[in-house]
Order: sequence, then C-alpha cells, then structure tokens
Amino acid sequence: MRVIDYYFATLSPYTYLAGTRLEAIAARHDCGINYKPLDLLALFARTGGTPPKDRHISRQEHRAQELLRQAKKAALPFNLKPAFWPANMAPSSYAVIAAQAAGGGDMGRLVHAILRACWAEEKNIAEDAVIRASLEEAGFDPSLADSGLLMGAEAYAQNLEDAVNAGVFGAPFYIAPGDQRFWGQDRLEDLDAYLGSLDG
Repeated sequence: MRVIDYYFATLSPYTYLAGTRLEAIAARHDCGINYKPLDLLALFARTGGTPPKDRHISRQEHRAQELLRQAKKAALPFNLKPAFWPANMAPSSYAVIAAQAAGGGDMGRLVHAILRACWAEEKNIAEDAVIRASLEEAGFDPSLADSGLLMGAEAYAQNLEDAVNAGVFGAPFYIAPGDQRFWGQDRLEDLDAYLGSLDG
C-alpha cells in the first residue's frame, strides 16, 4: 500500500483547518497515512521559519485574515485567539503516537479532536482530561494518555529529525509517494490530484 507521511503539530491552526480531508483523500486512493506529530517551533528553528509572534506585523495581520477566510471556507468553527494557545504540544503528540501504535481507533478523528479542542472549544490540549476525551471520542483507550511516554518522547524527537531530513519546514506537510511534497491544508486538492495520477 502507498503511504503518505503526514507531518503536523497538534497546536497548528492550519492543521486544524485541514479537518479530516486528508483521510478522505487517502481512502479514495487506497493510501495509508503515517501520522508524525512534531515540535513545530523546533522545526522552524531548524529550517529558517519564524514563530508567529516574531513575524513582522504585516505578516501577522495577513495570517489573521487568512485563518478566518480559511475557516469560513472549511465551514469550521474557529477562535482566532484561543484561551490556551500556545500550550505544550508534547503530551497530545505522545498520545497520537501511542494511539497509532496501538491501533483500533480513528486516527484522523483523534487528531482533529485535539486540534478542535484548542481552536474551537477553548480547552487546554496539554491537560490529561482533554487528551483522554479526544482518545475516547476517536475510539481509543483513554489510558493511552498515560502509557508509552518514553516511546512517545523518542518518536516525537525522531519525527523532527525525519522532517528536517525530508525537506519539511511547516505544518501541515504531506509527503506523497515519489517524494512529492505538499505544504499546507490549501494544497490538499493538489495532493488529491497527484495521487489520482498514480491510480490505475
């Protein structure tokens, strides 16, 4: 089976705005998804990116307008200034890693539930109760929030190294078969078209 490497951050607004469209695209083209949550700020530091708070005011203003436009386009509820942002991404990322290893649930739903908690529900995704609720909503054992912390930490760090080596510099970022790279939720249609060209 063909596989898409999916690099994302559990605190990224653009990852939230992707919704579960990647999962629909992957299913349509019989592709697997390798979920690879990472530390986005560490990625910026390694690849020449700038955290939003450090960008020029013109870029910050454009980002705010663009996020609201994209949220409306995706028909997703969105709070431009969530109560718990930024928050520690590591605990939720570890839970995603543990869930992927355990199997048995809906990974796309899990990732979206975590992101929705931040960007639409005013919840702190670093809190154990929020992570457990997201796991349960997606059909996973909520105790995964407590297990595999060492494995999660190691995989989380490795995902960053893999991202840098693969040419990833932002989130969400999709690497399709043939080393075709797509950055941003607004490139999902292009990813869909590319995968379609491989079908048959």
